[in-house]
Formats: sequence, C-alpha cells, structure tokens
Amino acid sequence: MGFAVLNCSQKGNLDTDEEVSVVNNLFYRDEMRTFIQNISAHAKAKKPGFAIIPQNGIELVTTNGLPTSAIEMDYLSSIDAHGQESLFYGDTRDNGKTKESRSTYLMNLLDISKNTGNTIIVTDYCSTESKVDDSYALNLQHGYVGFAADDRNLTTIPAYPQEPILVNDENIQDIQSVKNHIFLLNYAKFPTKEALIAALKNTNYDLLVLDAFFNDGSPFTADDVAQLKQKQNGGDRLVVSYMSIGEAEDYRGYWDLNWDFEAPDWLGEENPRWKGNYKVKYWDQDWQDLIAFSETSYLNGIINAGFDGVYMDIVDAFEHFEELEGN
Repeated sequence: MGFAVLNCSQKGNLDTDEEVSVVNNLFYRDEMRTFIQNISAHAKAKKPGFAIIPQNGIELVTTNGLPTSAIEMDYLSSIDAHGQESLFYGDTRDNGKTKESRSTYLMNLLDISKNTGNTIIVTDYCSTESKVDDSYALNLQHGYVGFAADDRNLTTIPAYPQEPILVNDENIQDIQSVKNHIFLLNYAKFPTKEALIAALKNTNYDLLVLDAFFNDGSPFTADDVAQLKQKQNGGDRLVVSYMSIGEAEDYRGYWDLNWDFEAPDWLGEENPRWKGNYKVKYWDQDWQDLIAFSETSYLNGIINAGFDGVYMDIVDAFEHFEELEGN
C-alpha cells in the first residue's frame, strides 16, 4: 500500500518536513477510510442492509479533518451512521459537561455526515438526572439519537429515565428509523447470558449496541439475537455488535497466546488506558483478514449470528500513528 500523493500546488507551499507530515497524515486517514469502505462492501455483499457504524474518528468525513476540506463522499456513502462519544457530557470526566468549543467542533463534522443521510448516534457519560435530561434535550435539538450512559464501562441498563426517550412501538427496519438506543458492553452485573437476554427483552430501545460475547466467552447465538430483536412492547428493533478495528483485544477468540512470545508484525504496544487492548497497524492485510475478511473472521461471526450491523470502535486509531510521527 502506498502513501497518498499531494498535488503540485499543495507541495509548492511546503518544506520537506511538512511534506512528509502531511503525506503521512493522509496515509493513516486514507487507510482507515479504505478499511471501513471494504468492510462495508464485504458485509453488505453477505447481508444486504447490514448497518455499518464507525464510532469516533469523525475527522474522516473530510480529506484532512477540517469542516471546510473536501468531503469524502465514497466514505460517507459506505456507512449508515456515525457513533460519537462524549459529545455533550463526559469528554474529560464522567458527569462533566463537554466544553462547548469541543462540542461545536465535533458537530460541524457530524453534521456533514448527517446531511448526507447518515444517522448520528451519541453516547454521553452522565448520571445526574438533570444532566441526563440535558443530554437528551441537546441531542434531540440537533437531530441526533442520544444515550446517556451512567457508567463509563457500559455495564448497566440505566434506571433513569424509566423508558427510552421517544419510546415507540414501531417496527424499526433500518438505522434511519431509530429514535433511541442503548450501548451495553460489559455484562459483569448479569450472572448469566439468560439473565442478560431477559433484562434486555424487557426494554423498549429501538437499537441495542452489544458485545457479541458473554463474560464467559460464549457467543450470542442466532437464537439469542433473534430473541433480542423484539421490544417489550412488541415492536421490532435492531441489534448490532461492537467490534474494535483499531486495536486487538487479548480476551477475544482470535488472540493467539504465542503472540506473547512472538508477536505478528502488525501488533503494537498495549494501550496503557485499557489493559488487554493493543494497537495494531490496521492497514496490514493480515490484521484485516483476521478481524474482517477471512471466512473465520470476527466480522463474519457477527454476520452469521444474525446481528443487524456492526458498531466499529477505535476508528480514530489514525491519531495514534500521527502522534508517533510527531504531527
């Protein structure tokens, strides 16, 4: 895979170090966009209508991440929604208001995606009832689908509000029809998979964003997923699975214990903030095949289990490599 090439007019305004910096930045961003576009093509060929939802990394909607830059329409047309964490609450601390300048910066980019028909799915981190209310109100005001998570580790079905915002008994057939959602990844508070399924079946969220595996490593089966596709009030809903594409996780089935002694070339250092998560050279074909494109890939497991889409995390991994370059 080659580096992106600047046109002559761009190069004429840069010295050699600046040229390298810009080219490297474009490479890391282009490679993530291409990876997601290929994931979309692969998944939708196997299951038409399969929802492709990248979380964070919203800078990819334009060539260089600025709202005034060229819009990446091929990328935007390959996805169905954008996930964004901490848009209004939780950017620097849980239950804390995100700085207005940060929210505005993100919304300027999120709205580029929204204006092309993609749904914006926001997860804020707040627990005080007044802040939860404010989070939902702000998301509604801007036409986003909000969820106020009361725990950063996404371990709970929040007790407040008692019903999802804009609760309805409609049959939700696509991501554009979703009015509310829940993001639940850590099942430590549920003693069994059956208890988790029962708790979720008793909710009326239009969209469930879940991990595809229970705490003991057992996967959600097609029957499990089918049970979750009906709201408590009888309406149909969507169930999508979380998948990290910018980091490898040592608690996943694809992890090879031999990597502790001889790591593959694409595997990098452990994320100091999330134990067991390791940076990857996401443009490497071996990593891409493992997570997405081989017959036994993580993505194919999600599709085969009957999930309606994939919610991709660590899309902003390009920032890590840009920082390593000193950019």
